[in-house]
Amino acid sequence: MAGNLYTYLRCFIALDISEPIRLDISNIINRLKRHHADIKWVPVEDIHLTLKFLGNTAENILPRIRDCLFNIVLSYNPFYIRIYSTGVFPNRRYPKVIWIGMRESEILKNLYLDIENAMVSLGFKKDQRTFNPHLTLGRVRSPRGIMNLIDELDSYKERDFGNIYVKTIKLMKSELNPQGAKYSHLYEIPLGKNTL
Repeated sequence: MAGNLYTYLRCFIALDISEPIRLDISNIINRLKRHHADIKWVPVEDIHLTLKFLGNTAENILPRIRDCLFNIVLSYNPFYIRIYSTGVFPNRRYPKVIWIGMRESEILKNLYLDIENAMVSLGFKKDQRTFNPHLTLGRVRSPRGIMNLIDELDSYKERDFGNIYVKTIKLMKSELNPQGAKYSHLYEIPLGKNTL
């Protein structure tokens, strides 16, 4: 994927979330913002579940990525993921990322592994971290006000946000600008025999 003749896009593969869950998350973010902690919040319309971050990707390889993803998802029927709980990475003492989690899903894990292996075969780096599916709400910039925010976040640890019905995966691009990343989708790929 080396060479200067191609345009490069910052890409990732993701699942979208449903509008009712997005609204619920928006309400929680608004409550957490009242603590005035030093957090860079993800715009609620941009919240998604990342399956694979590709990074700088030559534009000419995008059709191959799309074809790989089509081949993978042919064997998957649409499925549900249960959005559940809240927390921080890496730990409460030194929080860097505020997240909403999800119940363990064997189907989701298998989908992730299939995508990971296919992207590695195309020359992308293997992810060294354990797959820990989550929705990033915000990134901590400094400790100011963070403990009060985490105390409130703890009150949502047993929160059940409901199900996402996964019927497509998306190849996304991210454009960085001074206001933050702007996301748009390049390809939307239906699972199994699902038609949009």
